[in-house]
Amino acid sequence: MIKTFLKAYFKSMRLYYAFITGIAGWIGVSFYFFTTELGYAGQISPPPLKTALILVFLFCVWGVNQIVNDYLGLPEDRINAPERPMVTGELNARAALILSGVLLFTVGLVTWLYLEPLALIPMVLGLVLNVVYEYAKGYGIWGNIVFGGMIATCVAYGFLACGPYMPPLFTAPRISVLVLVALLNGIMTYFTYFKDYFGDRQVGKKTLVVKYGPEKARLIGLFFSVVPALAFSAMTMLGFFYVPSFSRVFWLLASLTLALQFYTAYLYFRFYHGEKTYFSLKTNFRACVCGQATLIAMFQDTLGMALFLVSYIFVGFLFDLATNSKS
Repeated sequence: MIKTFLKAYFKSMRLYYAFITGIAGWIGVSFYFFTTELGYAGQISPPPLKTALILVFLFCVWGVNQIVNDYLGLPEDRINAPERPMVTGELNARAALILSGVLLFTVGLVTWLYLEPLALIPMVLGLVLNVVYEYAKGYGIWGNIVFGGMIATCVAYGFLACGPYMPPLFTAPRISVLVLVALLNGIMTYFTYFKDYFGDRQVGKKTLVVKYGPEKARLIGLFFSVVPALAFSAMTMLGFFYVPSFSRVFWLLASLTLALQFYTAYLYFRFYHGEKTYFSLKTNFRACVCGQATLIAMFQDTLGMALFLVSYIFVGFLFDLATNSKS
């Protein structure tokens, strides 16, 4: 019984999503290390054990929190994904929620006692936004905005959990990175709505795809694919980033990310309904996660390149293990 439950719980975590929160949080972690190298007063690099623990939390938090999302989204999942464990009854909803609650409480306790208490703020905010998201997706673009903000809290958690910092906490470049992470993820989740179109429409979730219909929404997707690049260009022109410091590695990864984002939009432009809207998600997730790795290359190009390549490979590998588009 326990083995069956854990297997269903693990399946419901959908681990290809783990790179979304994991790499987002890694932006904050790597930036903290970068600031310590610059000699910020009062900041020291966390020991390897603490760093590893933070990253484990960040990679696992999506899956644990996904259980809550699945529970809140049961009405549409009965139509969009009728073979998900919680829909079929394979995963006991009450037990799964209790386990997720225990795990999240444990993460919070460790953050308070061993990491940095201040990191609890973005953690709690992210959990709240996950609940809000299920309702916000019924109001057009608000679902995308809330989802993007939720993932951006992972960046803040990764930074704050590493250790003490010296003000100012909010600067134009830091806020700009959070905005870019939110944009990447808000657009990523926009494309996921194509596969959920019929179920969302039937239960009254007025996502942008439902509101405008798949044929018009696919045109909007073409525009959305270049929005992060346009936003970054605007931020550099406003002086939020010191462009001359960016390496060739960053520009290479940025170009590849733009290509992945546009290819995602192209796939959904061609295949805006049917089973291919599910299998195109692999490219969609890769574009989002690789875009986040590119942001790391702004200040740590070798790490950014490594995470870009690893993410591209493993997102595809884990996604290919989930061959059932109805689960």
